[in-house]
Amino acid sequence: MTINYKLEEVEMVAKKLLDTATSKIILFEGDMGVGKTTLIKTLVKLLGCNDVVSSPTFALVNEYVGDTNTIYHFDLYRIETEDELYDFGIDTYIDSDHYVFVEWPSILKPLIQDQFTVVDITLSENTTRQLKMKNFD
Repeated sequence: MTINYKLEEVEMVAKKLLDTATSKIILFEGDMGVGKTTLIKTLVKLLGCNDVVSSPTFALVNEYVGDTNTIYHFDLYRIETEDELYDFGIDTYIDSDHYVFVEWPSILKPLIQDQFTVVDITLSENTTRQLKMKNFD
């Protein structure tokens, strides 16, 4: 699935993503500043969590809890080795039945055995974004 959108249309994009993703594990790729965290903020809101959403660059993971959903939000930008992932228990989060949103997932991708969804966001010249989504079963 490919969607071209402006930032003010992010809620529509988030709804389509939730309707189309075949997994609760969603990996977000794209350059810095392209809107990964903005999209995740909208997804968290649509999933019924009212927590303040921010990129967990230094905390590595943020947990958002709503009435019916728990969401784990990772930023792996600073992670350099697979051992670092296992040191903070990434496998426990991945194996949970909760939503797992991961920014900068390149080091994690080869380790995921289950199905997952990849979202790649690019910024166009005219400030529109292009989201490409692919489910891996």
